Amino acid sequence: MGNSWLRRLSPAPAAESHKLICFPHAGGSAISFGPLAECVGPEYEVFAVQYPGRQDRRREPLVGNIPDLVDGLLPELTAAVGDAKDFSLFGHSMGSVVAFEACRRLEQELGASARVLFASGRRAPSAPLPELRAHLLSDRELCEHLVQFGGTPSALLEDPEFRELILSIVRNDYRAIETYECSADAMVSSPIVAIVGDRDPDASLTEIEVWGSHTSGSFFAESFPGGHFFIDSNCRPVAQLIRDHSSQALLN
Repeated sequence: MGNSWLRRLSPAPAAESHKLICFPHAGGSAISFGPLAECVGPEYEVFAVQYPGRQDRRREPLVGNIPDLVDGLLPELTAAVGDAKDFSLFGHSMGSVVAFEACRRLEQELGASARVLFASGRRAPSAPLPELRAHLLSDRELCEHLVQFGGTPSALLEDPEFRELILSIVRNDYRAIETYECSADAMVSSPIVAIVGDRDPDASLTEIEVWGSHTSGSFFAESFPGGHFFIDSNCRPVAQLIRDHSSQALLN
């Protein structure tokens, strides 16, 4: 696929399918959204962003900041949106911020608004930078951090070769999100739906509610049982939330 930013995760689209484009977490890859693509149903044409430097793009250099990530993926994202302009964006953790910035660019440069922007497991874009800068941790500390957050099997971190690869990607992505800054008045017109795990150490329901200040459209926030990777254990209810809010936005 060389240099391609998007991976199709659903079968051939139905005639009236709605595009759902997913943005992974720090250290994540497109395939992390495979279960969600399966749960959301055949009426959705699901794509996921594959950031450079991992899996089938492992020979490409990592991108160390959010604006450059958005610059890179925007041409392909614009082509995927196409003339129909019937799409939603779903980001998890760092991916929520990438999705938000991509949503802004699509509105500004293409006049295309997402039906819904789903922001998962992430504080609002304008939230203060965290005191803990994970990208500055030692390798040992960063491994402990990843195990605490979940999502990274501890057995992989025990293998020196895999550990070096994983830490280089994660450290790069953490640097990108931990140096990202956004003004409080940055807005999209798309409705925003923000979701979080009720035991997420990185975000709370109160913190994700600030996402509502970044849209001129409607806003909804909800928590699910679980930690930072709550989607893994709540795939079906999260898929139902996507269907419900996508349908509701179409009627408004």
